[in-house]
Amino acid sequence: MEQWTGIHSVLSCDMTWILTNDDGIDAPGLAALRQAISQPAMIVAPQTHHSGCGHQVTTAQPIVVEEQLVMMGEGKQSQPGYGIAGTPVDCVRVALKHLCPSPTWVLSGINAGGNLGADIYISGTVAAVREAALHQFPGMAFSQYHRRDLPIDWQCSSRWTHRVILYLLDQPLPSHAFWNVNFPHLRPNSPEPDIVLCQPSKKPLPAIYRQNGKELIYEGDYHSRDREPGSDVDVCFSGNIAVSLIQL
Repeated sequence: MEQWTGIHSVLSCDMTWILTNDDGIDAPGLAALRQAISQPAMIVAPQTHHSGCGHQVTTAQPIVVEEQLVMMGEGKQSQPGYGIAGTPVDCVRVALKHLCPSPTWVLSGINAGGNLGADIYISGTVAAVREAALHQFPGMAFSQYHRRDLPIDWQCSSRWTHRVILYLLDQPLPSHAFWNVNFPHLRPNSPEPDIVLCQPSKKPLPAIYRQNGKELIYEGDYHSRDREPGSDVDVCFSGNIAVSLIQL
């Protein structure tokens, strides 16, 4: 099977990184992703929140592209980037066709919330790297599972992202495939999680609705979804880093 070339065991200065997300260009997760990359990177991200948009694209209206300074977190220097009035997939298309036609990797995230199992069909975060894979560029999607009783420690997420990137750069990646990574949400001072290669869960998301007159209001509980043993949901909910190879 054909595989990507140019795999390195360290973050090399000759790499070209495109960074995007679906939470918007000002999201803390994007800043955490940027901090995980010690080399120059191009940020091309939606101007507004597009979580759950899947592989939606803009074709019936113009896409506005604006250069802007992107905040890189508290106490961090901002850097130039591109805000796109469109979806995560629009961002990747614009980047590949107009801004950076030959990237080494396309990275998306870090999403505020898990993208496990069936989520990969809904997620704009995942759709961005799926679009890259369609154009035969390798990609990684990063998501931070979020328990409601704990705030997200983005510095921790950034540290794990750097660790996973170094690990995955040494792994073979078939053509037209990408990596989907989900971080657990651990309490402070917990042991470092293991990186576990696993398959996405094939169980459906909870489809539970409450009826209010003519309306149906979704009340599915993400945190109580089926934990198919050994799946990405099970690995992440058990406190480890779930890494799945997604083949188109």
